[in-house]
Amino acid sequence: MAPPALKNVVNALRSFLRYAQVRGEVSAGLAASVPSVAGWARTPPVPKAISAEHAQQAVDSCDCCSAVGRRDRAVLLLLARLGLRACEIVRLTLDDVDWDCAQLRVRGKGGRQSLLPLPVDVGEAIAAYLQHGRPASPDRHLFLRSLAPIRGLVEGSDAIGTIVRHALDRANADAPHRGSHQFRHALAVRMLQLGASFPEIGQVLRHRSPQSTSVYAKVDVSALRKLAMAWPGGVR
Repeated sequence: MAPPALKNVVNALRSFLRYAQVRGEVSAGLAASVPSVAGWARTPPVPKAISAEHAQQAVDSCDCCSAVGRRDRAVLLLLARLGLRACEIVRLTLDDVDWDCAQLRVRGKGGRQSLLPLPVDVGEAIAAYLQHGRPASPDRHLFLRSLAPIRGLVEGSDAIGTIVRHALDRANADAPHRGSHQFRHALAVRMLQLGASFPEIGQVLRHRSPQSTSVYAKVDVSALRKLAMAWPGGVR
């Protein structure tokens, strides 16, 4: 078993032994004899990002003639162009879009708010959904369910992930996985390839710590190749 799964089993075993101790079926202190699971420190894994080509294929797979297609296209563009998290998209309201200043207010982790520039294609996609796709509803959330009850997408649900999976299936896109976070990783990788600095990437992705951004150094293969030492006895 992997360490995280094994930790769950060990915790459950300790709880069971404490329960058995309360019932008087085992001796006192038996739960303390269950050993802990070693949690070896590891470096963060390499981010798995979808390619720019396949991300665009997923966006283009949306049916712009249907209400659901317009909504899904706007959601995918927010993922691909601004690198928003799924929970941040769910939290968006109609009041968060400043059309005059072309800005979008995003509520991130810990209740922090950020103002991001609204790209033209993202703004056009949101406007198309609001004008020709969004159902009439007193709910102020920007994106609503397409089926009754008509209300905002529920935070903590897999609504955004479902939109991503359906788009990837329609486009038959080759993606590292089926989640929405790969679009966020793709944006960081693309910025890195275009010469953006790590502080600039961290600012766009709204990272609190530079360590969260430094993980993308692993995907800059061309820069890492310059640091690699020659293999002993290899071809010069």
